[in-house]
Amino acid sequence: MTTTKFLLPESGIPETWVNLMPDLPSPPPPPLHPGTKQPIGPDDLAPLFPMGLILQEVSTEPDIPIPDEVRDALALWRPTPLIRARRLERFLDTPAHIYFRYEGVSPAGSHKPNTTVAQAYYNKQEGIRKLVTETGAGQWGSSLAIACQLFGLECEVFMVGVSYDQKPYRRAMMETWGGTVHRSPSALTSAGRSQAEHVSGSLGIAISEAVEVAASSPDTHYALGSVLNHVCLHQTVIGSEALAQLELAGEYPDVVIGCVGGGSNFAGIAYPLIRKSLREGLGTRFLAAEPAACPTLSRGVYGYDFGDTVGLTPLLPMYTLGHDFVPPPVHAGGLRYHGDAPSLCALAKSGIVEPRTVAQTAAFAAAVAFARTEAIVPGPEPAHALQVVFEEAAAAREAGDSRVILFNLSGHGHFDMAAYAAYAAGELTDLTFSDADVEAALAKLPDAPSLT
Repeated sequence: MTTTKFLLPESGIPETWVNLMPDLPSPPPPPLHPGTKQPIGPDDLAPLFPMGLILQEVSTEPDIPIPDEVRDALALWRPTPLIRARRLERFLDTPAHIYFRYEGVSPAGSHKPNTTVAQAYYNKQEGIRKLVTETGAGQWGSSLAIACQLFGLECEVFMVGVSYDQKPYRRAMMETWGGTVHRSPSALTSAGRSQAEHVSGSLGIAISEAVEVAASSPDTHYALGSVLNHVCLHQTVIGSEALAQLELAGEYPDVVIGCVGGGSNFAGIAYPLIRKSLREGLGTRFLAAEPAACPTLSRGVYGYDFGDTVGLTPLLPMYTLGHDFVPPPVHAGGLRYHGDAPSLCALAKSGIVEPRTVAQTAAFAAAVAFARTEAIVPGPEPAHALQVVFEEAAAAREAGDSRVILFNLSGHGHFDMAAYAAYAAGELTDLTFSDADVEAALAKLPDAPSLT
């Protein structure tokens, strides 16, 4: 046998999102207001988000119904397939059973539309005219552009400078779907002008620009692609579908792997299975792959920090490299973020999630091997998860066990071929960061209650 696909009918789209917050053994501390340093309430978030999303952000309900209009939009590409990678197993000479969810079948080629359609829906319900956001590699910005088209909203995107330059066709995709795209840092905002020296940009800077624009107009809201609870919540359709498909396959994973930038695609594949593991006492391991050039969970400190560079967002309890930290320009633009989702950080702190760091060249080597066996060109972001899959497959071979590995192939790399060309030419290098630079950024963490 070669590759085996497990498909669900359209009716297999989940009817509820999984809210892991009530199941966390140690829930994260509350976000704090950037000015008062007091816990924020729903009213503090109202200038940026519709009340429907704010209520999800603070909800303690374990399951939240998905509106029919959102499920109808999701049906454009969901359910997505679960695939057993038998060719890859033979290539790696491993007894492990390797499965992946392929989110690259969405209109934007990644998992990001799972939350953009929900965010666009709730904003439209509240009478909002325009959504503004940031994007790293462009998957998020293009996903929001198509969602805004589906629900009749305008879309404005601040794209991290290095990705704006590296990925012009992602920008063209956003513009094709009606989005307006700016290179960040830009001269359009005070935040952008204050960070002009950081020419390559960062997600933190782009967030600052987007938040500034959103807060300046009552008919404009901000949309975030990762980190916050409601975003992680919307992505759990991935893991919920995977549970049903694994039942069809007659297997259950021993290891679940996802790449981590802010945490949304990892949450999507892992949170439904983490809930099952916590409730049923299962021994599944959860591995979070992050770039060695921006290893937030592995080398960051656990404390309160701003989600953006300038300091406009609430203070979030998370592992952070410092909101001033500008990561090196690795091609996995979606992983260049100084912090992570508070819920994911709480899981890492408790030992339920184990971080793994991956060098850029190792990620691309794994991606090329995967493309040559399974015929899918992965995005640079999930290529990091692939390298960890390779490590687990090798460990299974050495131990002689047939462990079941599940990973999330969160998007294709069709707009990343310049990076693949650079790798093939031997021009791709393993970018690192200076410990001195990180220490300097951590020294500027805001004055807030200690979490140690």
